[in-house]
Amino acid sequence: MQQTIITLDLEGVLVPEIWIAFAEKTDIPELRRTTRDEPDYDVLMKGRLAILDQHELKLPDIQDVIGTLSPMDGAKAFLDELRSLTQVIILSDTFLEFAQPLMRQLGWPTIFCHHLECDATGRIVNYKLRQPNQKQKSVAAFKALNYKVIAAGDSFNDTTMLGEADKGFFLHAPENIRTQFPQFQGFDRYEDLLAAIKTEL
Repeated sequence: MQQTIITLDLEGVLVPEIWIAFAEKTDIPELRRTTRDEPDYDVLMKGRLAILDQHELKLPDIQDVIGTLSPMDGAKAFLDELRSLTQVIILSDTFLEFAQPLMRQLGWPTIFCHHLECDATGRIVNYKLRQPNQKQKSVAAFKALNYKVIAAGDSFNDTTMLGEADKGFFLHAPENIRTQFPQFQGFDRYEDLLAAIKTEL
């Protein structure tokens, strides 16, 4: 019997969008842009770092806001049930320096993500991708190990992961993204996605 791995995006799927929460806290609307709005991640991140410098905001400022966030309603129960059925790995374009408080609240699931470079003052000077298009490449690697992969995400940067997976779903994706990628069935409730995943196991 072929083993299955489920890969999930993090922000917008299990937890709130960190940059949106930070934009609301700092009243900087330009920081509300996410991968739902900008398909080019490099363009998005360079823009974010420039805005942080402009406003003299540093990593601890962002971490303070992250410390106030909680997983979405039902997210932990959904994740717990999935993990009782098979292996689950979170593939995220967030950063290790952001993720830890949220991973604690979710029961420490496995996460593959990127990391930030900061100077001694906490200023974010650069970001380091684990590798470009790490979500798609991770799924391809799992398939090469003879796993069946079921994936779910919500943004442009998830679509290569969904396409590479044996089965891909949207969860909480906005209508404009669903419309552009009609090949992926979309859900708005955890229980509906869970039911769809169970039919693939």
